[in-house]
Amino acid sequence: MLARPVRKHGLKAEMNVVPYIDVMLVLLVIFMVTAPMLVQGVQIELPKVAAEALPAPSQQRIVTLSVKADGSYYWHLGSEVDTSRQTDSAVDTAQMRDKIAAIVAQDPQTQVYLRADRNTEYAAVVAGIAELQRGGVSRLGLITEAP
Repeated sequence: MLARPVRKHGLKAEMNVVPYIDVMLVLLVIFMVTAPMLVQGVQIELPKVAAEALPAPSQQRIVTLSVKADGSYYWHLGSEVDTSRQTDSAVDTAQMRDKIAAIVAQDPQTQVYLRADRNTEYAAVVAGIAELQRGGVSRLGLITEAP
C-alpha cells in the first residue's frame, strides 16, 4: 500500500502578491518613461510690439459698443471709434440687439467694436456678442487698452 507523505506544514490560504507588485512596478516605469514623450507642441516666442490701429475709410460707419460693469450697454455711432461719447443706450441685450440691428440693417458694412469694463462679468460680454450675432452683425471687433 502507498503511504501518504507526511507534511510538516499545513496549506497556506494566502495569495502571493509578489508577481503583481513586479508587474505594477514595470508598468509604472513604462508610464514614467513615455509620459514626457506624449506632450506635443512647438515652443515659440511671440514678438512684443506696440500695435497701432488700422486705418479705416472715412465713409465707414462705426458703432462703438460698451458694456458697463452692471451689464447695461451704451454705444456711439460715428465714423471713428469713440468711447467717450454716447449716442444711445440699452438696459438689456434684447433692446441693444434691436437698436443695433436697425443700424446695421441700414448699412451692412457697419463695423461694430465691443469694449467692456474690467469688472464686467464674462457672461454679459458673451451674451452681448451672441445677441449682436442674432441681430445680423457680421463685422465685430474687440477693443482693449494698451498696457
